[in-house]
Amino acid sequence: MSPIALVCVAFVACLVLIGLAGPKLAWSGDIIAEKTGLSGNWIGLILIATVTSLPELATGVSAVTIAGEPDIAVGDVFGSCVFNLALLVVLDFIQRGESVYRRVRQGHILSAAFGVVMIAFAGMSLLLHGHGASIAIGGIGSYTPIIFGLYALGVRAVFSYERAQRVAAEERVESRHPGVSLRRAGWTYAAAGAVVVAAGTVLPFVAGELAAVTGWQRSFVGTLLVAAVTSLPEAVVCLAAVRLGVLDMAVANLLGSNLFNILILGIDDLFSRGPLFERVSPVHAVSAMSAVLMSGIVIAGIVYRPQHRLFRTVGWISLGLFTVYLLNAYFLYLHGA
Repeated sequence: MSPIALVCVAFVACLVLIGLAGPKLAWSGDIIAEKTGLSGNWIGLILIATVTSLPELATGVSAVTIAGEPDIAVGDVFGSCVFNLALLVVLDFIQRGESVYRRVRQGHILSAAFGVVMIAFAGMSLLLHGHGASIAIGGIGSYTPIIFGLYALGVRAVFSYERAQRVAAEERVESRHPGVSLRRAGWTYAAAGAVVVAAGTVLPFVAGELAAVTGWQRSFVGTLLVAAVTSLPEAVVCLAAVRLGVLDMAVANLLGSNLFNILILGIDDLFSRGPLFERVSPVHAVSAMSAVLMSGIVIAGIVYRPQHRLFRTVGWISLGLFTVYLLNAYFLYLHGA
């Protein structure tokens, strides 16, 4: 078997493992949240989003430590943010009747806005480091504690908003999993999480080899290929949520995953040998700005709530998201480092 075939087989194997473990993570996370009485939006934004972002966390830490591929780590984070927002196009396409942006609660604007702040700050920090305007504190970038602070502030703000709107009392579902104990859900959660972490740890090595044998740029591989694989749990959870009729949970999962993804940059920086942004290509800022632009489009869609669809398929909001995603991929393919 040729080297490129071996690398492709390993890449597909990682994809299959994460694809199989993702639904189990979502299933067990939903049960844990149900047994503890959390709201649907809170499940999607915090519990499910954190769970489905485990591949990005495992990939990032292993990329900056064992594999020595910081571009894969940063590209995976920003690429996952772009990919998560592009998944809204899929949700809009499979959602019949009203557009997805008309059916979800306007409370999602708050989490999307914090996503804009965190992604824009990370992108700005990356550009500043690229121009030599960097400050390190004990080998850690000065942006890392700010990222942690912004995440904590965003989570707290969303929690306060949800409590004020009494969403927990409206969305709680008592009998979705009546025959499953919290203990069983916890063991399933741990087992599925272990599979995701194992596959995510291998991904940077496979992606690095794939870049070497194909001649593709590492920023392109990290932003598109690895990001697509590590975002499989988000995709699976969102499709399952739509089938269950809890569209708000699906959207909250995607927006919450973006918040957690930027937090992962701070965690990666803690494990990096020196400030992370000093070791990567500034071209990743393009993906960051693409994610900011797409988040702005989502906010506009939720506020405006468009009625009409193009060719009875998707609305202009989804068309805008898909266009930005394609332009980002095309730019990275041509100019990635």
